[in-house]
Amino acid sequence: MSAHKLRFRSGQVQLRKVRVGSDTVIDPGDLLFLDSGVAKPAADFAWDTDLATTRAAFAAAFLGVAHSRSIAGETDPVSVDISPLSVYELETAAAAFELGDTLAPDEATETLTSTTLEKATDATHAIARAAEYAPTGSTRLRVQFASAFHPGSANANAAVG
Repeated sequence: MSAHKLRFRSGQVQLRKVRVGSDTVIDPGDLLFLDSGVAKPAADFAWDTDLATTRAAFAAAFLGVAHSRSIAGETDPVSVDISPLSVYELETAAAAFELGDTLAPDEATETLTSTTLEKATDATHAIARAAEYAPTGSTRLRVQFASAFHPGSANANAAVG
């Protein structure tokens, strides 16, 4: 997962095999969402009105972290970690973080990034929580993700039934 500098650090991984469209490119470490049963990277998520609306919709479809690659033209399923118990270290927008802070995908000109998080301004936009304290100006953080597809997740959209 070195392509995006996202690193697995600890915890229980729960991998799921998910379909991929032939035109979709996924790298290990990408943050993925589920679109009509197909995994796609966050950067492919459709922009909707503004950042808040887009993040809330993304959180509702957030699948997890890619563990395998899919190049253009491939349709083999990818492995995705949906576990709320695994801890990853990744890049963040520079800030101070407290244990438990909520995080959402960073924005890059009306597009969500597939590899970087920043503090969430609203818990309904969150796909992760800080798993450690980090001082002002930190650009790397350990986090735990909240998949909308894991019933034990803190994601508000993960309820079964």
